[in-house]
Amino acid sequence: MRNLTNRGTTLVGCRIVAVRAMDAHELAAEGWDDHETVPVLVLDNGVIVYPSRDDEGNGPGALFGTSSRGGFHVSAAKPRD
Repeated sequence: MRNLTNRGTTLVGCRIVAVRAMDAHELAAEGWDDHETVPVLVLDNGVIVYPSRDDEGNGPGALFGTSSRGGFHVSAAKPRD
């Protein structure tokens, strides 16, 4: 896994084109339980971004943010099988 901390060109300038939940294949690729609902930000260059519990990927996490209207969290509906 690459670290984009100092090389953000893959993310800088990209637009979010969709917000969805991780699918079963993506959860399995991370080794996470398939009952988790993890939000995914889909960028216009095909990159997906999702929260992790920690930098080692020991489990899914939550995605929070703030705006001029206050704090919020990002959620997504779990995909139907």
